[in-house]
Amino acid sequence: MIRTVSIVPTILTDNKQDYREQAEKINVFTRRVQIDITDGVFAPVETLDITNVWWPKNWEADLHLMVANPSEHLDTVLKLGPSLCILHAEANEDLTPSFNALHEAGIKVGVALLPSTFPGAVKNYIDMADHVLIFAGQLGVQGSPADLMQMEKIPLVRNMKPEVEIGWDGGANMTNVRALAHADLDVINVGSAISMADDPAEAFQQLVAEIDKNGVVL
Repeated sequence: MIRTVSIVPTILTDNKQDYREQAEKINVFTRRVQIDITDGVFAPVETLDITNVWWPKNWEADLHLMVANPSEHLDTVLKLGPSLCILHAEANEDLTPSFNALHEAGIKVGVALLPSTFPGAVKNYIDMADHVLIFAGQLGVQGSPADLMQMEKIPLVRNMKPEVEIGWDGGANMTNVRALAHADLDVINVGSAISMADDPAEAFQQLVAEIDKNGVVL
């Protein structure tokens, strides 16, 4: 069965003005957005600090924290109140206390898996999660190619927890989004294919139309 798949634009920037401009463009055509935050430690680059992050009240905001110690940012996350907060299984600390605190605040929790992480090795986190993010790009970089071999993790996660929302992050564009949409995903996060397009709204609509197609030709 083909699942309903959502195209979710991502914001990744180290500049307040650029953040605002991206948010204003995205707000025209969608309400669910993933905001990427890096600390320059877990990921080699540093984005806009999480204390400078905001979004329109009508957004369903997903916070993706590519950080070494998520608990250091937990108070800010709780104040922001995203719909979903995604933490990396490979962080330098046990995620269980942060997951519990987020759930207690009514925030859904997600766990992201880097390419080298086997789902079975982090089953305890997947069991707690509302969302599992298959990360297939380069940390902190938009426009990196997709490692499509990571698609092999999707059935492993689905068998482990059938009801969990599964997302994809890394290199999604018009050349591969249909294949990703037919791979039992729920969410495909898209960065540069939207943010760097001449017309982001049109690019978003083209991606949505592409995932609705069936077969090789149609």
